[in-house]
Amino acid sequence: MGNTRILIFTLACVALLSVVKALPHEPQLGSARVVFQTSYGDIEFGFYPTVAPITVEHIFKLVRLGGYNTNHFFRVDKGFVAQVADVPNGRSAPMNEEQKKVAYKTILGEFSDVKHVRGILSMGRHDDPNSGGSSFSMLLGDAPHLDGKYAVFGKVTKGDETLRKLEEVPTRREGIFVMPTERITILSTYYYDTKMESCEEERTVLKRRLEASFLEVERQFMVPCVF
Repeated sequence: MGNTRILIFTLACVALLSVVKALPHEPQLGSARVVFQTSYGDIEFGFYPTVAPITVEHIFKLVRLGGYNTNHFFRVDKGFVAQVADVPNGRSAPMNEEQKKVAYKTILGEFSDVKHVRGILSMGRHDDPNSGGSSFSMLLGDAPHLDGKYAVFGKVTKGDETLRKLEEVPTRREGIFVMPTERITILSTYYYDTKMESCEEERTVLKRRLEASFLEVERQFMVPCVF
């Protein structure tokens, strides 16, 4: 009887491990965060540097150069994607030479087994798999037909409420694209590092603890005056 229970337990553990291994594992986000301040609210996203290092470096460089400022979402297909226009054609402000150099560059397609689900960032491209430039989509729903065909390089970390607002914007269809009837502008962008933020918080906590310790020491060494 005891051996039977052990066998059943062992088989159950093996089955559970098989299920766990079959489950998709979400890749690790890097520490960098980018914020797009749009006319409908902020959208924050992070990168998957271990999944698509070339893509991440390219997009992040454009962000650091201010390339996405005054750009817009040219496509909003509810339940599918909100797509950022390519930088050279999407900006309302002219580009400087450094921005042009990066914005007109195309990169290798970095296709992976990361699934296209809501919140994922996926590179846009033409028929050529190595034609990705500066346009990318934020997934508004699951799109398994894109898996392995478009380069996933990050995900939205904050601002899903803004994406939901975008989904309610009136649209029109132009060929295969569903496009907003008004311009959804990326007013400005900024970026920060979560590690640095964490360090600052730790410094603040340490400073408060030190100040409290000094006060406690002062109280212990205070001698009451005797008159």
